[in-house]
Amino acid sequence: MSDLRYLQTNDPNRFKLRGDEPTMKAVVTTGSGGYEKLDYRDVPIPVPGPGEVLLRVLAAGVNNTEINTRLGWYSSSVEGGTEQLSETDSASEIEDGGWNASTPFPFIQGTDCCGEVVAAGEGVAQPDVGTRVLVRSCMRTNGFDSLDNLWMASDFDGAFAQYVKVPASEVFEIQCDWSDVELATIPCAYGTAENMLHRANVKAGDRVLVTGASGGVGSAVVQLAKRRGACIVAIAGSSKLDQVAGLGADQVIPRGSDLSAELQESSVDVVIDNVAGDQFGALLKLMARGGRYASSGAIAGPITTIDMRDFYLKDLTLLGCTAWDEPVFPNLISYIEKGEIRPLVAQSFELKDIATAQQEFLKKTHVGNFVLVPPQ
Repeated sequence: MSDLRYLQTNDPNRFKLRGDEPTMKAVVTTGSGGYEKLDYRDVPIPVPGPGEVLLRVLAAGVNNTEINTRLGWYSSSVEGGTEQLSETDSASEIEDGGWNASTPFPFIQGTDCCGEVVAAGEGVAQPDVGTRVLVRSCMRTNGFDSLDNLWMASDFDGAFAQYVKVPASEVFEIQCDWSDVELATIPCAYGTAENMLHRANVKAGDRVLVTGASGGVGSAVVQLAKRRGACIVAIAGSSKLDQVAGLGADQVIPRGSDLSAELQESSVDVVIDNVAGDQFGALLKLMARGGRYASSGAIAGPITTIDMRDFYLKDLTLLGCTAWDEPVFPNLISYIEKGEIRPLVAQSFELKDIATAQQEFLKKTHVGNFVLVPPQ
């Protein structure tokens, strides 16, 4: 990816209107803090440069990532779970609160994008204008032999707007009968889920334990692991167990249960865990010899303890999963087009109601994903 001008987003002047230039509605996140940092206003429509396309955003998913970035949870100074920072006590700026240390405030968040190509920059032949696409949120800017990565809406402007510009190499045409809102549930949650399953080499017959199985990523893991033929043990809130079982879980366990009483020691081949916290050590004891543990999050707390004997005596493999591997997004496109997975839309909101959407999201009473729809 030779042209990186789209990444230069830390100039606040890019949101200032000048003369009669065309404008769009967007949510500009002005800094780390509460909902007051979400500024819904008119900003200039971005202009695609060489190698870029301009998309009209049809729908944009809501994720933990946007909330955590705004609150500054990724800072090394935060040692508790994602609930440690409230919408009121994080008002002071946290300089290292983003994925790559410094967040480019002010900027436009929105990691998930279903969009329509409306313009192309120099050197772009495909996709055609009018094509409906999904954007690969995780971009391996130095190729797939390097783990270096940049994320839309964490490192540069995202999809909480009427338009967004992205590298043409990161948009994927999609042919299916899903609605725009349904497609917007896919990129971040399902990409993250498929990447963990890919890295952990989950295959038919594996017994897979999934924590946080009712959330966006967790519910995607259940579906995608079932598609691979795995036997799935899912942990979720008591009120959501029936819905999680309906996604394909073979066994459901209420969150907060004594896992050692529910499952035999060394009975699990793979753990897919975005919860972490106090239960991390217990999860390792459940893993069979040669087991694989994969994680891309730590909503219950990033600071954990480990009995190293469980790790080395059982020849376990621990996998951190942020950079998406090359097959991940093409795999998802094919699963959708073949009808092998289904969308889980919990609720949709107008873009201007982003604060309400995030407030409802944080109640954690839903199964699946929330989606924002910009003015069309």
